[in-house]
Amino acid sequence: MTTLEAGKMATPGVSGNELKSVTFHKSRERAWRLDTAPFYVIYPAVVIAALSSAMSNKGFMPWSWWKVLFGSALAGHALIRLLSHWSVGVRSIVVFKACPKWSQASHCKVLPGTFAGKKDIVEVQRRAVGEGAGAEEEVSFEFHRQRFCYDQTTNMFEKLKYPTRETFSHYRKSTGYGTESKVLAALMRWGSNKFVVPIPQFSSLLGEQLLAPFFCFQVFCVGLWALDEYWYYSLFTLGMLVMFESTVVTQRLRNLKELRSLQTPKQPIMVYRQGKWEQLPGDALLPGDVISIGRPAGGTNTGDVEKLVPADALLLAGTCIVDEAVLTGESTPQWKAPVGMPDGDELAAHGEGLEHRLSIKRDKNHVLFSGTKLLQHTGDKDAHIKTPDGACLAIVLRTGFETSQGRLMRTILYSTEHVSANNWETGLFILFLMVFAIAASAYVMYHGLQDPDRNRFKLFLNCTMIVTSVIPPELPMELTIAVNSSLLALSKKLVFCTEPFRIPLAGKVDICCFDKTGTLTSDNMVLEGLTGLPGKREELVTDMKQAGEEVVRVVAACQALIQVDGKFVGDPLEKASFTAVGWQHSETCVTSPKLLGKPKEVVTILHRLHFTSALKRMATLVRVENEGGSGSTLWVLLKGAPEVVQPFLRDAPADYEQSYKRYASQGARVIALAYKQLGSSTTASDLRTMPRAEIEKDLSFGGFAVLRCPLKPESEPALKMLKESSHQLVMITGDAPLTACYTAAQVHIVDRPVLLLVHRGTAVPVHKHPDQAEPDSHFEWITPDESTQLEFCRERAAVLQMASEWDLCISGDGLTHLQQIGQEAAFIPLAQVFARVSPDQKELVLRTLRAAGWTTLMCGDGTNDVGALKAAHVGVALLPPSEAQLKAQKQREEQFKQRQKDISNRKAALRRGVRPSPISNGPATPAPTPGQLVAPGPSDKGAVSTTGPGAGQKSKKKGAGTKMLDDLKKKGKPVTPKLEEMALWLDSLDTSTVDDGQVAMVKPGDASMASPFTAKQGHIMPCTDILKQGRSTLVTTVQMFKILGLLCLSTAYSLSVMYLQGVKLGDMQATVQGFLSTGLFFVISNSTPLPTLSAERPHPTIFSLYVFLSVLGQAAVHTALLISFYFGALRLMPEDQKQKPDADFVPNLVNTVCFVVNFIIQLSTFACNYQGAPFNTPIKQTKGFFNMLKYSYVFCLVIIYDVMGIGTAFSLVPIPEPLRSGIVILSCIDFAVCLSWERMLRYSFPAKIPPQKGYMAFQSEIAQSQLSVQKKQQ
Repeated sequence: MTTLEAGKMATPGVSGNELKSVTFHKSRERAWRLDTAPFYVIYPAVVIAALSSAMSNKGFMPWSWWKVLFGSALAGHALIRLLSHWSVGVRSIVVFKACPKWSQASHCKVLPGTFAGKKDIVEVQRRAVGEGAGAEEEVSFEFHRQRFCYDQTTNMFEKLKYPTRETFSHYRKSTGYGTESKVLAALMRWGSNKFVVPIPQFSSLLGEQLLAPFFCFQVFCVGLWALDEYWYYSLFTLGMLVMFESTVVTQRLRNLKELRSLQTPKQPIMVYRQGKWEQLPGDALLPGDVISIGRPAGGTNTGDVEKLVPADALLLAGTCIVDEAVLTGESTPQWKAPVGMPDGDELAAHGEGLEHRLSIKRDKNHVLFSGTKLLQHTGDKDAHIKTPDGACLAIVLRTGFETSQGRLMRTILYSTEHVSANNWETGLFILFLMVFAIAASAYVMYHGLQDPDRNRFKLFLNCTMIVTSVIPPELPMELTIAVNSSLLALSKKLVFCTEPFRIPLAGKVDICCFDKTGTLTSDNMVLEGLTGLPGKREELVTDMKQAGEEVVRVVAACQALIQVDGKFVGDPLEKASFTAVGWQHSETCVTSPKLLGKPKEVVTILHRLHFTSALKRMATLVRVENEGGSGSTLWVLLKGAPEVVQPFLRDAPADYEQSYKRYASQGARVIALAYKQLGSSTTASDLRTMPRAEIEKDLSFGGFAVLRCPLKPESEPALKMLKESSHQLVMITGDAPLTACYTAAQVHIVDRPVLLLVHRGTAVPVHKHPDQAEPDSHFEWITPDESTQLEFCRERAAVLQMASEWDLCISGDGLTHLQQIGQEAAFIPLAQVFARVSPDQKELVLRTLRAAGWTTLMCGDGTNDVGALKAAHVGVALLPPSEAQLKAQKQREEQFKQRQKDISNRKAALRRGVRPSPISNGPATPAPTPGQLVAPGPSDKGAVSTTGPGAGQKSKKKGAGTKMLDDLKKKGKPVTPKLEEMALWLDSLDTSTVDDGQVAMVKPGDASMASPFTAKQGHIMPCTDILKQGRSTLVTTVQMFKILGLLCLSTAYSLSVMYLQGVKLGDMQATVQGFLSTGLFFVISNSTPLPTLSAERPHPTIFSLYVFLSVLGQAAVHTALLISFYFGALRLMPEDQKQKPDADFVPNLVNTVCFVVNFIIQLSTFACNYQGAPFNTPIKQTKGFFNMLKYSYVFCLVIIYDVMGIGTAFSLVPIPEPLRSGIVILSCIDFAVCLSWERMLRYSFPAKIPPQKGYMAFQSEIAQSQLSVQKKQQ
């Protein structure tokens, strides 16, 4: 089917979650665009009509109105052009037209998914794909560095497909590209392996910023003030706005340059094309290329030979050890096995082997991800294509922005614009204020039109200024500063955020969810001993010499530990177990210690069936031989969760469950150990093809390994703080239910008796179909000591009653059953612990809690938590820094403190008249090794962390003051002590944290692809920092809206009454008010949260009864104050000060009183509405804000009493004594009344506090069910 035929079909849709919809359009010719064609008629018509009116004896409209009409036409034309620039919807109508036949469309309007960027109009691309007569036209478009292609079979635009869903056998047979034409076709389809981040010019970015809606409105307001001859104020406002936008542009350019510099250099790599190996640059890789990848000889000690994976690739032959911390935060190196080998995934476990299709999410153990570090490799001589350098064989799956690293880069690139508050809330709040402004403007217009001598143009101008006064020009700037200051505060605590709009969401969090192992508990496990051994069933054997050789062999050889550069790396559980048994580890085998009368045992690991979260077990196939002996035997060694291992045992002991549950209920991690010896007829080569079901059946029980995983010292106080601050706590872990409940009790997650939803009897049958639901009778609620057992029941009333009496723990099996019967939404919000759950089930829990209306936080430390971290409103990935990073951080802090001390000493010396010698800026920060990622410190501004020549190297940087002195000396100019003091001040700014006031872009290594927040610390205390900063930002945003609303209402009233009297503010007066409001807003937007979280919560939105009553009440008090003093001034104003309408500005009493009262109202509004404790520091401790208010009040008293005639400089006249004293007294009363009103409303209408337990949200249902039960009993 051709594209023309396809165009006759229904309009295509879009598949996947990236896009919501796409509509098709065709560009209009320039002359017929709606922002051009109508004005070919409008402009001549207005000009001709105006000239005709002027030439006639009696014009039918005054000339001033013709100016208004022509200005309106110009403004309308500009507005349409700007609307088409701002709004994609308007642009699709003005510049484009709807295209009924989508095949003829030139562009399409793309609506992305939630939090996936902004909608846009992009070009529809058409090109021929294929050769000769078989060539077909491909229709596609590119959006946010992703290409979407039209699929004729589904009539959908789908994301460009990469070869990631083929069968394992297809990959293993692949031989790469055989001809040059196929290479060219692949290059046309997927492009080169690059992250192209274009760097626009400063002028183009500044032009984009200056055309933003709010900036254009601000310029419009400035124009209105200029037309009314407010030159100083107009220039001050315009200069302030342009300076702010210029800093934003500078920051964006810096971010883009940093992001571009962080692209991983693509090292040369061997690629198999056209039947031979050739070395190509990493940028030239294409999906489908067969490559040879390995770590060059020399290791990290040679510095420049580290190997980074250039693209996402599937391992075909050989094994690799990779460090994925740069993407996931998983500190443990990952073992990658080739496809087609039994690796522990679900499908391989069911025997489908090579014929099942690849799923990168499920089969990640086979995939090498772009940007990760290759630590070790082992080639395979039996590979179907031999590698030239003995490295591993792999096939490229994804390149460019579609790799895992590319996706993280794209998230960072397209989420940096989300730094403002909720747009719809802002719009509605402005509409609310607009009602009052329009009423005041209409009042002025009505009375102004009654005066025939009044200039209509001036009247129209004044009315427009009243309406625009309710939209404060500094609003977007202040909101941006508030969010950016939060980003900066978090980055100083090594918490990095890729999606800033989530910071205010952190202030609304209701439920905090935590992983257990590695998050709440330490990774440093300790093997307490072995239990359940033959003849010692109830004894905990701590001396490994007293344990049987078979069970010790399982502990020592059933593991995936490796040695990298002489270091022992791997899973903490396996490291603890292996260290405890005292065996020796080499690259190919493990060796037992020499015991009296026994030879050393050498165990060679032939094959591993790696552990996965889905199966909860791992196995190794080993060859056992005695040192110096001739014979050898083959063994299967298996370990895993006790309930999972039990069905594979030939004869499980009668007390099997009782043994492991005894230790699990005490918080220990219990691992079941099993083994069997293979028959003498089995050879090592047979193991490659042996089905997993055959390997794992009829095993002998060896015993249980009991390990302890101590709590991190920060976990209990952090969770106690969260619980006391009105947060519900939940644990979601892959650990055993009994262990999880024990740990949950230690950290305040459970504080009542616990019921566990578990499978009755043995575990879920291994071969049960995953979609087949079991009967409810197969599940039960049971206490940890099994003293109480309750039947599983779906009845809502019974479930709520049970949740009100017990804390609930749901196991992975129970959660699977709830999902199969469609009851997950009823049970999940009621539970406190979810244990032995898979990564997909973790994500299910978070999505269900979100769907129930809760705002959620999830904190985890590894790849198993990725789905849950993404599903939460606030996902926090823990990414602990390495020892080298901590050392570098400490060194930078010491240098910073020393430099501050030196600068203080120099200042003291200068004050004593001694000229000290110049100081250096300290030694340069040592350059990190290639690939090392350095956490930014106080004076580092986010150290560059990348690989390649010169990466991370920093030269000595001179301060701005030192540079200034050097330049003066070069020019031969004298350096005075005053200049040296100025230089010291500039240097101190360079070294202080204020220098870091611009938020650096988050970089890979600072951020995990798993979540929007990344804490470069090894404990959960950063979660409290995020919540404190979130509450502070939320409170600051709400109070800024309140303050802006009150100021705008008072301004609208004062402008209206003054305009009616022909009075207006002086130019200097308006400038002073602008300075004051800007300075105060800047100070409160940098509010610092208190060190503790309070039980009281901030109001989550400006649309609450508290906010509305507060604004209306304070506005009424301020308006009453304005009215009283306006009429008082009007009565006392001398006749010679009265002005005619539209006259030039002359100071008079009404103007002076209105300015002074508005100034007082401005200060009162800031002071009364600043919300300190319990979220931010109190007003007296906020030095900048408190001092600014204090000195502003002093200034106000000075101008009221006209001390030394200062009021004259601000175009003020002396205020007569009765009125002057009245202003001071009534202003104090105004402040007291507004403060009392605000405090009373805060006390009377506190924010809603979420329930501490899930069942508390359903108290009405519980009460109703109890009432119905009582009625039945009666």
